[in-house]
Amino acid sequence: MLATPGSLPSAAVEDLYAFEVKEDGQRAMIYLSGDGTLRVRARGGTDITAAYPELLPFAEDFGGRPAVLDGEIVALDEEGRSDFERLQQRIGLAGSPAKATRMAGRVPAHLMLFDVVHLGGRLLTKLPYAERRGLLEDLGLVGPAWSTPAAVTGHGAQAWEMVRDAGLEGLIAKRLTSRYEAGVRSRNWVKIKVHQIADVVIGGWVPGRGRLTGLPGAVLVGEPHDGLLHYAGSVGTGWSNAERTRLAALLKAAANEACPFAEVPPVAGARWVLPRLVGEVRYTSRTHAGRLRHPSWHRLRTDLAPDDLT
Repeated sequence: MLATPGSLPSAAVEDLYAFEVKEDGQRAMIYLSGDGTLRVRARGGTDITAAYPELLPFAEDFGGRPAVLDGEIVALDEEGRSDFERLQQRIGLAGSPAKATRMAGRVPAHLMLFDVVHLGGRLLTKLPYAERRGLLEDLGLVGPAWSTPAAVTGHGAQAWEMVRDAGLEGLIAKRLTSRYEAGVRSRNWVKIKVHQIADVVIGGWVPGRGRLTGLPGAVLVGEPHDGLLHYAGSVGTGWSNAERTRLAALLKAAANEACPFAEVPPVAGARWVLPRLVGEVRYTSRTHAGRLRHPSWHRLRTDLAPDDLT
């Protein structure tokens, strides 16, 4: 079940919602067989169990009941906030168990559990959120690499101020009466982000200079509408050195002679790529033409394809 972007519910209806901190990590479904083993699957269904060996003891801690739990795998910074840039060092290691084990010591992952959809042979998707949340809390899931973060009913404005002041990504508002709609981006879950964020498609890039020679100095991004990719601006900040280097390799592999945008952007020295890479950018506002103002790179969205944005 996925959340729909939106605004904070008003004071008149906020008591109909529970508010959870929006974590900045990798969405995961946890399958517990009841025999002391587990499987961790990414949003697209890929088995990523081997990428996170520190989660394996969770199966023994959970006990003998089969279950399916929903959550987010995060890497925490020094202040206990989820940091996607740190987690990127762990993503994609399912095929390299030895490296995943080494990285677990350097960048430990933590599983934030926020829903239970199957428990002890019983499918719970038709139960309202409030009942599922109660069952989840009764499980008492707290361990060295997993926990159940708090949810607050009502008090949305206070929760919003808390996440804003703490530098967190935002809130998820979940309607108390909502069922679990598997595979659906539902209006019963609303994600409210502190920063304005857009998912964009990379259509080109501009080479950097000096120490950035051979690397992207900026990427040219667009948003798909009516079957066309419309230019939304140039993003040149927000990367770590490692992420810029990784992105350079992906851009090189996607090189293409044709401009993928509906109208060729007036950018000197632009190099074009096949429009298949999706990124998430932060921005302050938009121009009248829909261009992003002061965009900053946030992360590569390996869980999304361009068709997911239409």
